[in-house]
Amino acid sequence: MTTPKRRRLPGRLYTAYRWLTRAPLTWPRKRPATVRTILVMHQLLLGDALMATALLAKLRARYPNAAIHLALPRAFVPLFQHQPWGVTAHAFDVRDLSTLRALAALPAADLCFLPADNRYAWLARGLGARWIVGFAGDKPAHKNWMVDELHEYSAVPTAWSDTVTELAEGSAPAPYAVAQWRAPDAAPFERPTYPYAVLHLGASSALKFWASERWRALAEQLEARGLQPVWSAGAAETELVREVDPTGRWTSLAGQLSLPQLWQLLTGAQVLVCPDTGVAHLGRIVGVPTVTLFGPGSALLCGAGQFWQAMPYRAVTIDIDCRDQRTNFQREISWIRRCERFPGDGPGQCASARCMAGLSFDTVWAATLALLEA
Repeated sequence: MTTPKRRRLPGRLYTAYRWLTRAPLTWPRKRPATVRTILVMHQLLLGDALMATALLAKLRARYPNAAIHLALPRAFVPLFQHQPWGVTAHAFDVRDLSTLRALAALPAADLCFLPADNRYAWLARGLGARWIVGFAGDKPAHKNWMVDELHEYSAVPTAWSDTVTELAEGSAPAPYAVAQWRAPDAAPFERPTYPYAVLHLGASSALKFWASERWRALAEQLEARGLQPVWSAGAAETELVREVDPTGRWTSLAGQLSLPQLWQLLTGAQVLVCPDTGVAHLGRIVGVPTVTLFGPGSALLCGAGQFWQAMPYRAVTIDIDCRDQRTNFQREISWIRRCERFPGDGPGQCASARCMAGLSFDTVWAATLALLEA
């Protein structure tokens, strides 16, 4: 349990150094009247990171002439190669001092936005940010001490991609359109023959895995309609494909594609079917018709909301009593209903994913067929 803390130590020491040498120069705190530079910082997983881009769209509309910088995990930087909304992406990892030094070399931000974790306010202050904005209620409380402007989390049921835009003043951004985000360059790979459908099996938790026999039945139905099924999964999830298709009847690109290559694969697909995971949100950005299987996750919280409303999308979910947890990014939100348990027989955990088992083949096929016919 101590190893991660040791790896973070250099970053914490650098943050302390920057804070002691730079932060005292920023007193008294006052929101800048003129905004020339904006910094958005987070360490979100892929799905949350892509949902948070709604904030970037709003910031560009609100500050058309500002330089907007986005600091996020290195693996996601290539997706922003062509600077959607004029945003420049930078790798950000507290375990990698080179990324912190690169952020320090940027012009000090007039405004800094923290979509999720307020702990980075300490680093933002050390980087010279003049005004820091985040959501209230992060835990433990010391995370919030360096935040100048704390916003309450949405009090009414709202998709998180819409909630995050409430950090910035002004009207909601216009709904997303595919033309706003140009596809990144990708290394060549063997593309499937047309037409095809992408079936992504992987997810962040085994509790989001759908039954193998149902995936197989879905592939058979798609093939019967003249679509080539193409399996997709992460590098550590290729066994999922072998369980579904042990004879290799259909094409598999599982574990073979970078994120830009996956983007290119989705661009040519007739439909994408996947669990509630980062690939589902990438499907919205690409504009491929997407069916998302919500097991433990919330179809409201992680659904299309207002910002993604124009994208072809279907959520498949069921009501279930054990989707009863109310937290999001360490905040207790009364209206949230989700499950973040781990697979296992331990106290409070899930021995089996009843929520995913409740998503019948017929229901998923009906949603898929509706998108194909639309």
